[in-house]
Amino acid sequence: MNINRRIELISNIGEFLKNYLDEDFDNSTDDKLVKFKDIITKAQSKNPWFTDENIKVNLTYWSNKLTKHNLNKWLSKYNLNNISRKNIAIIMAGNIPLVGFHDFICVFLSGHNSVIKLSNSDNFILPFLTDLMKVSSERIVYSDSFLKDYDGVIATGSDNTSRYFDYYFKNKGSIIRKNRNSIAILNGEESDDDLKSLSQDIFTYFGLGCRNVSKLYVPKNYNFDLFFNSIFGYKELINNHKYANNYDYNKAIYLMSEYKFLDNGFFIVKEGNEMHSPISTINFEYYDKVSILREKINLEDDNIQCIVSNIEFKGKVDFGETQNPSLNQYADNIDVMSFLLTI
Repeated sequence: MNINRRIELISNIGEFLKNYLDEDFDNSTDDKLVKFKDIITKAQSKNPWFTDENIKVNLTYWSNKLTKHNLNKWLSKYNLNNISRKNIAIIMAGNIPLVGFHDFICVFLSGHNSVIKLSNSDNFILPFLTDLMKVSSERIVYSDSFLKDYDGVIATGSDNTSRYFDYYFKNKGSIIRKNRNSIAILNGEESDDDLKSLSQDIFTYFGLGCRNVSKLYVPKNYNFDLFFNSIFGYKELINNHKYANNYDYNKAIYLMSEYKFLDNGFFIVKEGNEMHSPISTINFEYYDKVSILREKINLEDDNIQCIVSNIEFKGKVDFGETQNPSLNQYADNIDVMSFLLTI
């Protein structure tokens, strides 16, 4: 199967997702789209974090990215002809819908076979989409047990599981991902639109992804009233029982521990040095000089996925864009396609 055919198959998924999002299911006659709706319902029953809104955000992203134009533009710098096909194991996380989809796309487009171990939290959507491709069975294999017969590995997990992955896959070419967090660096001059866009970076997928902003850096005497006004559009999150449980739990912990924090009834802002923050909360830290902060951030480079700011920082993204990476913006800044071409 040549690269043009592989691109066509992946772009067909993008077209299918676009049709799904546009479908009128009350009058639908497309069996595949109706079945996919049932698959989405199953996925939501399995994982309550996969709300209608979060599923829509995710599928809209992929429907926009997976066009022939975008795929060809992305792949133009790689030589993907005459690849010696090998088996690449992909261990996927399940924190947000289709979180391992980009890894699969990379492996398939590179010409290798995929041996996929899905998370139990997200094990319905991807198999349905890959079944639509109707490729030979050795091209895409799903495994529920220990992986075997593979030549390279892409594994995503926590800091704890990454240590296990490092040991277990020490004799294989691998990309091992661990916890990363995203941050926003504010200077107090952000517009209302900037801060409303920042709220998307914080709350999309309830804050469960590594591209969600979980830490704020703000200048001394920063006025948090502007921030709280900007996030008010997400007040309905408190009606989600899982989110509400996290909010109630974290607020109780902070009260009992006598932490100082700001609270608007559905979201908590607490001063702290930690990059990671629990669901329904965000940490913040004051800074004096951007130059000193820049040095500090550079030391944390291995722990940061995205930097959102109007201030110039290496690799920064615009407000509202953390969940909209281009196809060549790889997780952890590791070029997956180049890795696959060296296996």
